[in-house]
Amino acid sequence: MSSVSLTAKAIRRGLLTIAATTVATGSVFSASVMAEEAQAEKVERIAVTGSRIKRTDMETASPVSVIDASSIIASGATSIDDVLQKMTASGGAMTNAAVNNGSGGNARVNLRGLGSNRTLVLVNGRRMIASGTGAASSVDLNTIPVSMIQRVEVLKDGASAVYGTDAIAGVVNVILKRDFDGLELNVQTGISGEGDADETSLDFTMGNTFDKGNVVINAQYTKRGDASQADRDFSDCPIAEGADGLYCAGSSYSEGGHIWGANGADLSGRGGEYHEFTDADRYNYSASSFLSTPMERLNLSMAGTYELSDNVMFFSEAMYSKRWSDQQMAPQPIWNSESWEYQPISAGGWMTDELLPWVEDGELVDYGRRMVESGSRDFSQVVDTIRLVVGLEGEFDNGWTWDASYNKGKNDSVDTLANLHNIGSINDAVQAQEFDPFLQSSWVGDSIAPFVYTEVNAGGSELDIAALSLAGDIVDLPAGTMGFAAGYEFRKESAYFTPDSLTAQGLANDPRVEATSGSFDVNEAYVELAIPLISDVPLLEQVDLSAAIRYFDYSTFGDDTTWKLGLTWRVFDDLMIRGGQSTAFRAPTVSELFGGKSPSFDQIVHPATDQTQAEVTVGGNPDLTPEEADITTIGLVYSPSFVEGLSLTVDYYDIGITNTITSVDSNYIANQCLDANGNKINEGTALCQSSSIEIDNTGRISFDNGLQNIGETNTSGFDINLAYTFEGLGLDWKAGLDTSILDTYEEYDQDGNVIDYKGYITGGVGAYAELKTNFNLTAAGDDWSATYEARYIDGMDSFACKDDPSDCYAPSVDSIVYHDISASYDINETVRLSGGVNNVLDEQPPYYSGNNDSNTDPYTYDVLGRYFFVRASVKF
Repeated sequence: MSSVSLTAKAIRRGLLTIAATTVATGSVFSASVMAEEAQAEKVERIAVTGSRIKRTDMETASPVSVIDASSIIASGATSIDDVLQKMTASGGAMTNAAVNNGSGGNARVNLRGLGSNRTLVLVNGRRMIASGTGAASSVDLNTIPVSMIQRVEVLKDGASAVYGTDAIAGVVNVILKRDFDGLELNVQTGISGEGDADETSLDFTMGNTFDKGNVVINAQYTKRGDASQADRDFSDCPIAEGADGLYCAGSSYSEGGHIWGANGADLSGRGGEYHEFTDADRYNYSASSFLSTPMERLNLSMAGTYELSDNVMFFSEAMYSKRWSDQQMAPQPIWNSESWEYQPISAGGWMTDELLPWVEDGELVDYGRRMVESGSRDFSQVVDTIRLVVGLEGEFDNGWTWDASYNKGKNDSVDTLANLHNIGSINDAVQAQEFDPFLQSSWVGDSIAPFVYTEVNAGGSELDIAALSLAGDIVDLPAGTMGFAAGYEFRKESAYFTPDSLTAQGLANDPRVEATSGSFDVNEAYVELAIPLISDVPLLEQVDLSAAIRYFDYSTFGDDTTWKLGLTWRVFDDLMIRGGQSTAFRAPTVSELFGGKSPSFDQIVHPATDQTQAEVTVGGNPDLTPEEADITTIGLVYSPSFVEGLSLTVDYYDIGITNTITSVDSNYIANQCLDANGNKINEGTALCQSSSIEIDNTGRISFDNGLQNIGETNTSGFDINLAYTFEGLGLDWKAGLDTSILDTYEEYDQDGNVIDYKGYITGGVGAYAELKTNFNLTAAGDDWSATYEARYIDGMDSFACKDDPSDCYAPSVDSIVYHDISASYDINETVRLSGGVNNVLDEQPPYYSGNNDSNTDPYTYDVLGRYFFVRASVKF
């Protein structure tokens, strides 16, 4: 068989493989279009994510899913996170528009549920600047314009030997348009079935190819409106569990103040008159909290090339994004950090007598209050991110290719939080007998105004990479030609976070927040080989070995190496078996190493308190060392010749991470270190000693939960992908089924105790469903197409109820299926109209005990309900 026909077969089957591994959140990758291009240039070499060696065969030892631009458009997504977070391989906690509490307006992807910082994000095969608010340590996907995307390649395998740190769970490589001629204009708008969360996006792309090169320019503007928790039945009030079932509850930090006396008094000032506190006095903090957050975003992009000579080309990429985002939470809850002595006027003191029926003269009392008089806590962020890549690429006479590039990224952010109160100054005023906290009029108007302030924080990160690479063919072997790639990279990363001056001094109501500042640099060198071992032998049609090794030397912890081996075995024309074994690593980031201590309020369920939030102090650790991972993948690709257009892939993965940099689940710490009466237990364990756990008179639990190299994380499972393209009823059809099965997901704490997350939904780190499946079916005529998509998430148990499900009203959630439809129609060769409905059946997110927010998990479930979108495109 000729080498040309072998190449053609390889390309054809590679394209079918890509179609099979395309995620089912969008239409299947257009194999027919790619096949036509392949036929035009049968021996063109291409680079596939996970390897720096260009090859004619798109199949490698590692599984790669491809999402093309048409799939993104069909989903109605205006940000790439909308698509990536729906992949079955995604899981855990992923920040998105539905996350109001703690998202900072950022958007992250989390492959395998291993954390967004273990998923490497590339743009055109090069690192993207860590971005977002504060000293960011992972990529904010808002910075990547959807309208500029040509395709997204998702490598579901470790790739540290090829790309360096962070590539443990996988790699998301966003390929932007580079060769584009003409002008394209798009406008899209959408709105929920409840009439909120409206979103509008405008973009244009124009490009020109000339004799010496090409240039592409793109601009996109997106504006998203908000939705309120008060406007959905499932989230309009925080739900609590009692002896008689669920009831609308809320926070004990209530309107009018909540007073706990040393002699047992438990009083509420709601309504202006003090009385015994009851559940009816609790504050409904959902009413003034966002369910989906508003945002404005501007993205500007440019890419260009210019031939300097026959063998040398200059290339450049430039990206700029500006984001304005907001979140809104209930008015601030405040409390006194030290008890106040009650001194009533009638006893010769200076305070109101209103507490006398319940509180004695001179009695020490604790005080909490919801500051409704000052208004909601309003969060806002302004984030600027810029990325510039310049370089040269060329080819030597022997066919070897080379490139030299410089990658510069810079991210700056200012975030504010309005309507905060300086409790330190209030406490000083109380001690100076200048502010009576028990007099209701003290908390309104000019009396409270001097103590109200807006917190202003600043943060940013910076990235510099200088890189050299060389690739080509080394030698002809009996089974084919050996290819290689080698290179050197220097990278420097720095980041900072400067908190508001009051917060930094600990004068606000929350604990003191410290500044973050630091940097590190690394020198890296790598070599990669593609070695053909056997060809044209029965049952060994083609066997190839790939090998890669990377050496790295960090200024923070020293040097080491990481490696990867992969094998592809084409048994016969229809069947290929593939596998890989590799090591990977994740170096601690600037924020993990040098992050200042700061407070977090995490959801907990504990019998010692009726408060649903714990005050958790988090922060960096300069003694952290790199995470290390061992990764194994084994799979098969089957494209039966007797069923044209059908392709099946099955891949098994096993990822074992040691030296894990993480913090322990807050529910786990609280229940391990406090008994039902609030007494400390297990004080001899490292976990409880490091937590410094306490419970105050108000029932609030507080503890430390900083980052540590606490042990290990192990996960394994299967990815199954089926794709079928066929003709019927005079139409072109494409069907895809993408399934992920979670076999294990375990973490270990400092004492070696296993924490099993498989099949559980948590209150802080997201969900780990055992089974997730996406299905899509597309029918296309000459000038129209229509797509149906279904997304299944398996039922799960609540992690908060793991020890005793009988203590919980809702210890589990049922499975859920989302149905989406979309369609497009070409009016003529210039104008296309499209639209769709997501969550057609208006599925509501489930309630479960120990939930994250909005009585559910916005990391995992759709909280908006039915959503409509329409789009118009014009191309010249």
